[in-house]
Amino acid sequence: MIHEYSVSGTALTGEDLEARDVTIVVEDGIITAIEEENKVSPYWICPAFFNSHTHIGDTVAMDVPCNGTLEELVTPPDGLKHQILAQTSRSHLITAMQNTMHEMIHSGTAGFADFREGGPEGVSALKEASRDLSVTPVILGRNGGEMYAEGAGISSTRDTTSWSEVAHRMKNEKKIVGIHAGERDPEDVDTALSADPDFLVHCTHATKKQIREIADRDIPVVICCRSNFLLEVTQGMSHPPVHEMMDAGVRILIGTDNAMFVQPDMMQEIAFVHTVYHVPAQTLLVSATSGFSPGGISHTIKKGNKASFFVLDTSWGNLHHSRDIKSTIVKRAPTGHFCARIF
Repeated sequence: MIHEYSVSGTALTGEDLEARDVTIVVEDGIITAIEEENKVSPYWICPAFFNSHTHIGDTVAMDVPCNGTLEELVTPPDGLKHQILAQTSRSHLITAMQNTMHEMIHSGTAGFADFREGGPEGVSALKEASRDLSVTPVILGRNGGEMYAEGAGISSTRDTTSWSEVAHRMKNEKKIVGIHAGERDPEDVDTALSADPDFLVHCTHATKKQIREIADRDIPVVICCRSNFLLEVTQGMSHPPVHEMMDAGVRILIGTDNAMFVQPDMMQEIAFVHTVYHVPAQTLLVSATSGFSPGGISHTIKKGNKASFFVLDTSWGNLHHSRDIKSTIVKRAPTGHFCARIF
């Protein structure tokens, strides 16, 4: 392991991703200095992505030919994905999750929050799968798995009778509580809010009143827009109500949801949200790279933070013509220009 090194280029630094020509010095995995430079090599340095909502175990059901409702496909305990997971061996599951994590690393993701099915065994499998990889999962268990994880990843409150008990127990243990809410309608948002969650996932159909409460309580919302379209719980840019949430002051995070349907590629995700929902590139890139506030994780490039960034080589192709680095990263998903991943 190299204990000290430096990287020079145009870096997106600080909370606002200010583009600066700098040399970043890293010692034992920590950014110890960011030194201003007059001239740098044609490299762009961007904070690594944090994928704030995944189900990577669903890799074992990737692109299985299927049609059906949200309930028939992914709702526990009898959705199609749960049937496939129940028939999958531990070794196959671990290999599939490892393969998906390699894809995540390749596309610039250094961490992710996973709703892990399968109880304690499911949590154990993801821990084993990620043991020697440079991507770090925040594991949120289910069906007893939450006792062995960083917290609980609760399905819709309409899908389980134990959600309140689980959330209360997690709170007492100072663990993270994440809940799916408002994916197909607004009816489960209020009950989810009553559990005092650390974050909500989807809120695809949250009402103005619910959005106001979410903002007032400073609860982050993870939007998963490609998944919403593929599962047909939305057909347009009004759901999820991203602009209403942003206008109200809701903290937006970005997730890719089920690997069964969507590749966990954050560049593809933010390009989609930018194109379909017209969310500014600056806003999206901050949401996708700032880290995971419910877990106290920061990917911001600043002195004292862990080094979590990737480097793009713009010496070839057309990227060096960009007039706005952040817009180019968001709109053009230039993974082919990756030359380093420092997680």
